[in-house]
Amino acid sequence: MAIVTVLLLPSVGQASSPSAAATTESAPPLKLGRVQTQSRDGVTVQLAIPTDDEVARYFGVPLADKGVQPIWFRIVNTTDAHYWILPVAIDPDYYTADEVALVVSKKVAKAAATGLTEKFRQNALPFFLGANSDNEGYVYASHRRGGRFVDVKLAARGTGLRMRFAVMLPTEGFDYELSPLRELYANVGSFPDLTRDETRVRVREMPCCTANANGTGKGDPLNVVLVGDGETVISALTAAGWDFTEAITVDSVRRMVGAAIAEKSMMTAPVSSLYAFGRKQDLALQRGRSQIAQRNHMRLWLAPFRCEGQPVWVGQVSRDIGVKATSKSPTLTTHVIDPNVDEAREYLLQGLLHQNAVEWFAMVRGVGAASHEQPARNLADDPYFTDGMRVAIGVSHEPIPEWQALDLDWNESTDPVREGKGEDGTVRLPKKEP
Repeated sequence: MAIVTVLLLPSVGQASSPSAAATTESAPPLKLGRVQTQSRDGVTVQLAIPTDDEVARYFGVPLADKGVQPIWFRIVNTTDAHYWILPVAIDPDYYTADEVALVVSKKVAKAAATGLTEKFRQNALPFFLGANSDNEGYVYASHRRGGRFVDVKLAARGTGLRMRFAVMLPTEGFDYELSPLRELYANVGSFPDLTRDETRVRVREMPCCTANANGTGKGDPLNVVLVGDGETVISALTAAGWDFTEAITVDSVRRMVGAAIAEKSMMTAPVSSLYAFGRKQDLALQRGRSQIAQRNHMRLWLAPFRCEGQPVWVGQVSRDIGVKATSKSPTLTTHVIDPNVDEAREYLLQGLLHQNAVEWFAMVRGVGAASHEQPARNLADDPYFTDGMRVAIGVSHEPIPEWQALDLDWNESTDPVREGKGEDGTVRLPKKEP
């Protein structure tokens, strides 16, 4: 899926200036293009993530296979404040200009290597952004596929700014590029608009679980409801460390099997298709670990209704703790889920709270309780137990400290740790005064 064309046009003695030349191609889902602009309190930040091929053409050497992904910025400061940008917030593993030059110049002639060093230095974004200044250049970030979260933090004496960006990258290999999400989201404004209480009823009446393609089997429970526009939801999730997943292809399966054999990570590994609302997931995300066998993963569907004007996303989240062979998967393997699915539900909520991305949250019945002693089973015949709740989260665009997130107090959830011990994990809090 091509989103925009970023033209890398060098200017004498300055960093190159990618221009956001719009193409006639279709818009990206959720309006998350590779060129984005935000303004706040007299400061405008524009960023672009060029494709790997565009980077190779401009710098004259490929950077992606060396693990480097330059992110272009233009930051216009029209205020009297002197700001410093914190590149460590953009990527704690960013590269310096000389480091990039050293990494890529090992197979380059010595004279060319000297020129590369100077080019990377001249194209680097300055850290200091003085009052009434216009600055542009690259931060040499570590390479990501599919999409990335870019957290821009600017600090000045006695003040600061933060702007959060979520960027989808055109790869033609990720599952969201093959889903009907673009068409669905374009019409989200015509979906029925429900009040928060009406949404609670609608969510409670939904089926308990995902299903297979023909709807004859029950899969993992639908235990997540996110309320917010797509840009805000994806920004919050990627800020919390969630990566997009690749589509199931011969190449992705080959790399996934290789990672499993080598016991290595694959942060964008495919997930199998599950179904809700008559279609497979619109988006799949995961939060991987150092080995492919362990990850948290989540599937999301755009619901056919809104809540107080905002899109509603219904999903399934669980934690993978192993891999097993199965004839029920097109890849002949599948992950084994942690039977304590409520822990994965809490992990998602805690991650968004930690990122100050939660306006309100509540527990909604609808999954159906399954006990530690008599667990339910998914399509892969893995057992799981749950208190039967779904977590509903109103995702905030502006940062809200976790202690200020509003608990709607609809239902009481369990403590998943006590639940895992086979105990009654019900949390019984004093009722609030009316």
